[in-house]
Amino acid sequence: MTLEIVPLTPARVADLATLFDQGGDPKWCWCSYFRVRGRDWTNSTAADNRELLAAAARRRHHAPGLVAYDEGTVVGWVSLGPRDDYERLAYSRVLAPVDEVPVWSIVCFVVGRKSRGKGVAGELLAGAVDYARDHGATMLEAYPVDVRVGERIASASAYQGTLGMFKRAGFKVVERRQLNSTSRTRPIARLEL
Repeated sequence: MTLEIVPLTPARVADLATLFDQGGDPKWCWCSYFRVRGRDWTNSTAADNRELLAAAARRRHHAPGLVAYDEGTVVGWVSLGPRDDYERLAYSRVLAPVDEVPVWSIVCFVVGRKSRGKGVAGELLAGAVDYARDHGATMLEAYPVDVRVGERIASASAYQGTLGMFKRAGFKVVERRQLNSTSRTRPIARLEL
């Protein structure tokens, strides 16, 4: 599989729909969960969320994420941008800022069902690192799920990427947080660019 990884532009939103329309959370969310606060999320629709992402794609300074194509077919997506692009992060207790260092955040991956297990997310991550660096980012931050050895998790639970994937890309865990004593620990991983 040879991937072409490109920024999401307004012209590519319809292409991205072919990936998101495969079902699951992306079909409704349109990678907008982190872009709005919780109280606004409950009132949104798939059409509202698609427009929110399309509006972000119309910005001139940076794309809201990258799209992966395999021979003209969209097979993957990664959402990234300055942390300020993600309003939900500003109000999260678990994902609150670690310090005052300005970061770009990677918050979401979507890989098509037929393309899973083929390294698409890893290639999208490499593309995200390059894109962030090329657009002036000096620190990249992610909030992956920490999958234990031998543990299997549903793809819907791995949308933020796995810690192993980020570690292979050179990210280091800078903090681990928990919402409460029964919730899963969430690592915060960073890569200096």
